[in-house]
Amino acid sequence: MGKPTGFIEFTRELPSKRPVAERLNDYKEFVQPYTDEQLNQQSARCMNCGVPFCHSGCPLGNVIPEFNDAVYDGNWKEAYDILTSTNNFPEFTGRICPAPCESACVLGINQPAVAIEEIEKHIIEIAFNKGFVQPRKPNIRTGKKVAVVGSGPAGLAAAAQLNYAGHAVTVFERDEKPGGLLRYGIPDFKLEKWVVQRRIEVMEEEGITFRCHANVGVNISINDLLREFNAIVLAGGSTVPRDLPIPGRELNGVHFAMDFLKQQNKRIDNSDALAHANIESNIYVHDLKATGKNVVVIGGGDTGSDCVGTSNRHGAASVTQFELMPKPASARTPFMPWPTYPMILKTTTSHEEGAARHWAIATKEFIGDGNGNLKALKIVDLEWKITEDGRPANFVEVVGSEREIACELALLAMGFVHPQHTGLIQQLSVELDERGNVKATEKNYQTNISKVFTAGDMRRGQSLVVWAISEGRECARKVDEFLMGYSLLETKDASLLQEMV
Repeated sequence: MGKPTGFIEFTRELPSKRPVAERLNDYKEFVQPYTDEQLNQQSARCMNCGVPFCHSGCPLGNVIPEFNDAVYDGNWKEAYDILTSTNNFPEFTGRICPAPCESACVLGINQPAVAIEEIEKHIIEIAFNKGFVQPRKPNIRTGKKVAVVGSGPAGLAAAAQLNYAGHAVTVFERDEKPGGLLRYGIPDFKLEKWVVQRRIEVMEEEGITFRCHANVGVNISINDLLREFNAIVLAGGSTVPRDLPIPGRELNGVHFAMDFLKQQNKRIDNSDALAHANIESNIYVHDLKATGKNVVVIGGGDTGSDCVGTSNRHGAASVTQFELMPKPASARTPFMPWPTYPMILKTTTSHEEGAARHWAIATKEFIGDGNGNLKALKIVDLEWKITEDGRPANFVEVVGSEREIACELALLAMGFVHPQHTGLIQQLSVELDERGNVKATEKNYQTNISKVFTAGDMRRGQSLVVWAISEGRECARKVDEFLMGYSLLETKDASLLQEMV
């Protein structure tokens, strides 16, 4: 490696952030870049560890020690080439990935792990600034046409790879702009949308066609796609939110988290967000603002955290976040050995900005004010039984703990159950698995209809952006093999084998 003793000399250091009081006044990204010296030192911490478990920790199989070495030496073109050999969109993963690679970092056994995610983000931003990022155009067109339904990370990755293989790719997006959850789900303060648009423009220069306001199965006929295209990739994501059907659910003030987040992103984008249709539930959601309200976010994951940060920027009177499960451990336990991904307490930058967090809480009822508006929640504490392997098994309500708390806006952030079935999926009659996802194996990503493939959350269920990109890439290779009989597209396993050799 660039500096064999770097991991001894330097400790992990993350970039500075704008002060909370300042960043709450806007929706801009607030993480500052490393200085040149900091970036050099952080890359120097990557060890000559022999077996880089970070490779297997990353769903994309990123070749991490090699690009860290290039960063240390200041070889930015080499670092960019290594990084993008496995990852189409490091500007996304470098901002919003939970970094499972860092959990598998060998240095993490007894020291803070290498800051892989931040280094990744710096590589791609430096590459854009230096002009290394150019349209990746195929040398030869195959004459085959592929439709990609959905422009989230899985759809974009599949489209980019299939286009590079020489196929004519059209991406169908039901919303007004491409990007899927990257544009409409993740808040701007985590991922500004110029970053998404910059990548879309590169892909358009590469020859990919984007058709927006194109809801396949509604205003676009699936039969037309089956006739016109040689293959179809379904990458519409897992979009049906998990509901909470308790008394008072119909009250004004109880909303799904994604309606709240999507509307704010559209508001920033100067789109018409005062009223939009929730396609899954056919409920029209009006202007959702947390300003001056007591907000309760029900659900402790990343979507819930995004609601916390957005509510604070709206100027909520208070923000509280509930989680049904017990509070996670603050560090690895014997049941979470390295290099597995540990289910430990995660405190995000949104939590740092202000939120009361509570675990082992169940919401029993939404209470109205008599005029159809939410005014309070009835909640109860839970006592969980923990199994011998440290897992929560079942719970009972704590007697006498039932109480009411003030709440004018409740946001349901309990995850997503499966893709939307009405429209596209029902009309195609593709098989579903036991969880309601489109059925296809990781072996070929192919549905029961030979020319129809699927990838991302629509296939595997709700997951990470980095997994969606990985699935899109792997699915693209299987589509290419289906169309041509072989494929020269890179695979995660092949890239790792090449580096090992």
